[in-house]
This record gives sequence, structure tokens and C-alpha cells, in this order.
Amino acid sequence: MTQVKAYAATAADSGLRPSTIERRTPDANDVEISIDFCGLCHSDVHAIRSEWAPAKYPLVPGHEIVGKVTRVGADVTDFTVGDSVGVGCMVDSCRTCDSCLEGFEQYCENGNTGTYGVVDWRNGGDVTQGGYSSSIVVNEGYVLKVPKNLDPAAVAPLLCAGITTYSPLRYLNVSEGDAVGVVGLGGLGHMAVKIAKALGATVTVFTTSPSKADAARELGADHVVISSDAAQMADAKGTLNVVIDTVAAVHDINDYLRTLARDGALIQLGLPPAKMPPVDPALLVRKRLAYGGSLIGGIAETQEMLDFCSEHGIVSDIEMVNATELDVAYDRMVAGDVKYRFVLDNSTL
Repeated sequence: MTQVKAYAATAADSGLRPSTIERRTPDANDVEISIDFCGLCHSDVHAIRSEWAPAKYPLVPGHEIVGKVTRVGADVTDFTVGDSVGVGCMVDSCRTCDSCLEGFEQYCENGNTGTYGVVDWRNGGDVTQGGYSSSIVVNEGYVLKVPKNLDPAAVAPLLCAGITTYSPLRYLNVSEGDAVGVVGLGGLGHMAVKIAKALGATVTVFTTSPSKADAARELGADHVVISSDAAQMADAKGTLNVVIDTVAAVHDINDYLRTLARDGALIQLGLPPAKMPPVDPALLVRKRLAYGGSLIGGIAETQEMLDFCSEHGIVSDIEMVNATELDVAYDRMVAGDVKYRFVLDNSTL
């Protein structure tokens, strides 16, 4: 075992403080990674504050990890010391269920092993600890290759926000000539705009904030609709093939279902903290619409996303923070005061 520096929460109201955690010695199939950068995800806030479920403290969050390989196990073949690599939202899965065998580890039927906050049953039963730390050890099957032509700090959020938006767009075969709507312009929304545009789609951003209209266009949006404006929403009726809904607050999706043309689909990515207004089935039936959800992506698809972003020069728009600024960054995330993702400089741990 090796002791490494980290920032951890010790209670729901403790904030994040300097800590020391243990990492296992790499086995034959493990990769040891010195972490350079780790993205801050809103789910990190929910996790350390026990807002979704009681957390297992002490807890080191972080599942958007980019760094360099420092050691590999004897049987590792795809990575060598010095490689630039990434780790996303999971570090293991059962590897035997149909979902895992088909490359959909995110839907592991026995439960994948999250990068932090869950019991690592394969490695001694300790709780996994995430990327707000100086290093991590991960099985090679859950490590990703970071493209050399992209800014590694700005790549970090791709490992959550990037794949979460890429996966449903690819599942729905979005391509040139399609019209895609993006609801919300935060960490997920801004990535959905960039990726949909790179796939060749015409993109419409829905936002409640008129002040975000210019920012949406700068990201590549072709149209901006102020969703609180009934006239603008009426004009958008029946114009879209796909809607990617990134909003995690309670809202009425029926308004967005009405913007879909026949055979359109709305995919929900945000997880609101309370029940949503009911979906009107008549909207689905009358146009043969689909309403679904999507969760990150499998390892192969995440690597595909990184390679796609490399080809198209896509990264996240980020603001770097030091370790001592983490609590302030969390409060700013909750307030929506970030454009569009915070990334931790792990050298400041």
C-alpha cells in the first residue's frame, strides 16, 4: 500500500480538507497513475453532502481524472510509463453480465464500481476514493488513452460531461441534417452543443436566461430559444429530431416534447431531486415520439468519444481551481456560477 495526498470530506457539512489515503500496490493488470487534473462534477457536491444517499466517510470525490502512468503491472499491454491517460466514472464492473460483455459497463447488471464512494469488492472491500488525490491505481480495462493534441486539463470533464452527452447522440445516430435541441447550457449542455455540431447537426439551445444567448451562439448553436417565452416555444414546435435535456432541476418536459417532429426522441440526462410533472402520453402517441434516459458510456464508447473530440478539436470550457478553493468552487457550482466546468490542479494538493 502507498499513502497519497488527497482532499476529503469527513461529514456532510465538513467541506473538503487535506487528508491522506492509501492506494493499493498495482497487481499484474493494474495501472498506477499520477493525477495532474480532476474535473469537478455537480454529482461530487451531491455525494459529499449526502444529498442523494448517506455517504461513506471519509470520502475523496472526483471521477474526471487525467494524469500520467507511473507504473504498470506485469500483464499490462496497452499502457506504458509516461502515457497520458484518463479515468472516468467507474473503475470496475462484474465483467461477466450481458451488459459488460457487450461493452455497456455503465449498465452492469451486478452494479459497476464507481470511482469513489462505493465498496470495491474485488480489491479488499474498501470504499473507492476518487481523483482529488495525487495518484490512483486502476485495472487497465478501465483506463483511457488521452489524445496528445488536446489540453489535458480541458479533457478531464470529457470523462463525464463529454461521454454523457456523446453517448445518446451516437445511440440516436445523429448526423448531418438532423436538428438537435439542447435544454440547459451548463457543464453537460455546452458539451452537447459542441458534439452535436461536430456530428453535423443544426443545434437549438433552450435556456431560461436571455443572458446566455450570446454564449450559446459562441459555442456553435444555430438558434436560441428562451424557454420562458411562450411565443418562442410555439415557434419551435415540431422543428427538432432529438432533444437532449441536461437540466437537473424539476421542470415540465412536455414543453420540449412539443418541439419534436414525428419519430423524434427526448433523452433525459439530468436527475432532478424531486418528482417531475407527469408526461402527457398523447404527445408521444400522436407523433410516435420516444422519451428515454442515458447514463455515461461504456469504456470502448468513452475512448471513441475521446478520439472523436481529438479529431474535431473539442474540449470542455474550464476554469482551473486550487485545492484550497474547492469549497468555494462547490458553492459556485450550486449557484450556477461557472462557465462551464471547474478543474482541480492536483499539483496544489
